[in-house]
Amino acid sequence: MQKIEKPDATWRQELTPEQYHVLREKGTERAFTGIYWDEHTPGLYRCAACGNPLFSSDTKFESGTGWPSFTNPVNDGSVDTETDRSFFMSRTEVHCSACGGHLGHVFPDGPRPTGLRYCINSASLALEAAPEPIQEV
Repeated sequence: MQKIEKPDATWRQELTPEQYHVLREKGTERAFTGIYWDEHTPGLYRCAACGNPLFSSDTKFESGTGWPSFTNPVNDGSVDTETDRSFFMSRTEVHCSACGGHLGHVFPDGPRPTGLRYCINSASLALEAAPEPIQEV
């Protein structure tokens, strides 16, 4: 996958202040405030910065944490991870594999089949709703 690199000034122009804070400064939105924590529309969640496909609504689940949670990414190459040792703890940070934007963290306390909980900031996501099925008349 080709990496997307842009100057900081361009990211600031293209993203909202909240998106910029989360995606480029590794910020976190407050629990239960993001637009997708309680979203149930079928579709594909893409990176809000670059459009890279990240998560399917089929893997989204109610974690009770106040952030959108998924059991796994849409494909093996859509996200990257690295160790985050901020705030006097060790966590696994998740970021977009295309643009490097901070998405959230992954924890080993999710449901089957993966046992993982990708805890993702709504500000880092853009939902592409699945097409409505055609109804016969």
